[in-house]
Amino acid sequence: MKVAVLCEFSGTVRNAFTKLGHDAISFDLLPSETEGQHIQRDVTEIDIGYWKSFDLAICHPPCTYLASSGARWFNVGDRSQKQQEALEFVRWCMNLPISKIAVENPIGVISSKIRKPDQIIQPWQFGHGETKATCLWLKNLPKLIPTNIVDGREQQVHKMPPGPDRWKERSRTYTGIANAMASQWGS
Repeated sequence: MKVAVLCEFSGTVRNAFTKLGHDAISFDLLPSETEGQHIQRDVTEIDIGYWKSFDLAICHPPCTYLASSGARWFNVGDRSQKQQEALEFVRWCMNLPISKIAVENPIGVISSKIRKPDQIIQPWQFGHGETKATCLWLKNLPKLIPTNIVDGREQQVHKMPPGPDRWKERSRTYTGIANAMASQWGS
């Protein structure tokens, strides 16, 4: 299966699919942190016909202007315009000419401005003792089935201290979730 993982610099989801023998490519404005096929560029600048060669796209739109955690800032300065641009990017991802698509994002405005998610998952359902509600909007994909429900329920992502890379650390996909995506959606 040929898999596109959009807006992923970590390579976590890409590598989970690659380990199972899939041809997976990650795309991001940032370079990849791990070895593997990676294209560093703005995905919206790639010819739309290119995407037709993929069987599955997993999209991680940047959540800065989408997540409820930043809601108090939505109408400050140019954030309203930035939010509209972020929503347009989500729509662009959802409308890619690929038969199977998953869009992943935290709870936020996608639910009220585009549509409700098909599923909300938590890291503790996939082997990580943490909370981080993650919404999935699915096209021709089944809901993920939890693989390893664990105790714990820590809010580590929410409690991260301020810093220049906080956004980057908060945006990472948990390996348990990535492995579930690869094993359940890659078959």
